[in-house]
Amino acid sequence: MAQKIIAFDADDTLWHNEPYFDEAQERFCALFQDYASSQEILGLILNHQVKNLPLYGFGIKAFTLSMIETALNLTEHTISGKGIEKIIAIGKDLLEKPVELLPDVETVLQELKGKYKLVVATKGDLKDQHRKLHDSNLGVYFHHIEVLSDKTELDYTKMLNRLDCQPKDFVMIGNSLKSDVLPVLNIGGTGVHIPYHTTWEYEKIDFEVKHENFIALTNIKEVLNIL
Repeated sequence: MAQKIIAFDADDTLWHNEPYFDEAQERFCALFQDYASSQEILGLILNHQVKNLPLYGFGIKAFTLSMIETALNLTEHTISGKGIEKIIAIGKDLLEKPVELLPDVETVLQELKGKYKLVVATKGDLKDQHRKLHDSNLGVYFHHIEVLSDKTELDYTKMLNRLDCQPKDFVMIGNSLKSDVLPVLNIGGTGVHIPYHTTWEYEKIDFEVKHENFIALTNIKEVLNIL
């Protein structure tokens, strides 16, 4: 492969992330277990998150606001200030979670650095993603950091224009078929999928990806076999 730019998703590709959100939602469900079942509560949170994406985007702060809106619904707007405070505490705890790298991530980056222009292309809160990159000590490997408001075909096209890169010279590696693979394939790039053991409902798709530029791997170390 002769691609010039290799981009990595961050959350659940370079480091663990989704399990922290799962834990936060469990805490939230415990707070409101007298109002609805966990399944119903999780459905409400997801509905608010999806509805709020055009306003809040992705990330912990948006998730926290969606939890607060869910609490207002569940309690019919009778939740106390103390109750809101407990929800905010869940969000703050998420923002202070340690960064735990996934296996072999740094080994792969060490091998690729200098051979390709490496990029981080991720969604979420700008400040939080920069914090995680700093705490991970991975910043030294990357030429460019992009925290995108979304990962649509247009978002990738704009990023590649900023990087002066043609889609055919671009590889995107990530755990989400919906965000990291499909849009990149649609603009003419190469999409590499490395699954994570748990996936946010919003990022799931219900069909098989078939494309000549699609590569499915089982772990990040296998990236070295295709580049």
